[in-house]
Amino acid sequence: MSINRSWLLARRPEGAVQTNDFAYHEEAFEAPRLDEGEILVRTRIISCAPTIRNWLNSPERSYRGAIGIGEPIRGMAAVEVLASRHARFEAGQWATAVAPWQDYAVLRPDAAVVPVTPIEAWMDPVDAMTLYSPNSLTAYFGLFSVGEPKPGMTVLVSGAAGSVGAMVCQMARIAGCRVIGVAGGPEKCRWLEEEVGADIAIDYRSTDFSAALKDATPAGVNIFFDNVGGDVMQAAIDRMAPHGRVVLCGQLSAYDSNSPAAGPRDMMKLVYGRIRMQGFVVGDYADEYASAIAAIRQWKAEGHLRNRYDMRDGFHHIPDAFVDIFQGQNAGTLIVRI
Repeated sequence: MSINRSWLLARRPEGAVQTNDFAYHEEAFEAPRLDEGEILVRTRIISCAPTIRNWLNSPERSYRGAIGIGEPIRGMAAVEVLASRHARFEAGQWATAVAPWQDYAVLRPDAAVVPVTPIEAWMDPVDAMTLYSPNSLTAYFGLFSVGEPKPGMTVLVSGAAGSVGAMVCQMARIAGCRVIGVAGGPEKCRWLEEEVGADIAIDYRSTDFSAALKDATPAGVNIFFDNVGGDVMQAAIDRMAPHGRVVLCGQLSAYDSNSPAAGPRDMMKLVYGRIRMQGFVVGDYADEYASAIAAIRQWKAEGHLRNRYDMRDGFHHIPDAFVDIFQGQNAGTLIVRI
């Protein structure tokens, strides 16, 4: 008999998420008898994604199923299949899935909102959680399917040093666009310019952020890929070129707030600018994952993509790692290896 460790939601965060919003739990575990269509998995790597913060809110404020008090936190993970009664999975196989923050779990792939995706034999599980993860696929489909970049366009990316943002910057550069990244702090801005290849990186914490953005976008912004919302979004809207497109991926600035994410102050700017704002979720493009992964694999082989991640070790470090995301203490995609 084994022990099944879990991190549970102890209380709903009020403002900034804290480690004591989570509670550690463990119980004896014996492999259950599976029903048809189920798989038993062991969690090996979890991703500390900011979107999980939305699921910690009360049901009326959670857009994809609030986690109940006392229930395990869930998020994207690399899992090892221990037993299977599903035709697509077999013991010993690895997959990516939304799974609870616990050692063992039973999943039903056919009922999953986010696809349970087998990890190909050629793919390292760490790469599956970083380079080929839903974060990279989010960048790919948000930019190419929603943003529709063309060579010579100016692409502005908020949260540019994050997991999704850094990939957007690199993919926009591959598409022949001029890339401007917005990040917090001089080190992240330096990394964006020197390593990621952004043409300009702007520190949103600077007192002259709006002026710097105006100087960097003399002809306006054609595509704004927004991961942050808030004041950065408003400054970007003010710089949109006619017929520009705003790709709504996340609203990080509001995740730790008790208020809903606010929209642009002047909607007539969008009317007369003929600006398109569109939200999306990566699961909408599940049927196209294979082609996106093939493109990412080729760009990586050709030296066009850099994959930076911040890996922590140990089940007990998961809450600390998650809180670090919101304090800007991570360097790239933050994953925890169990």
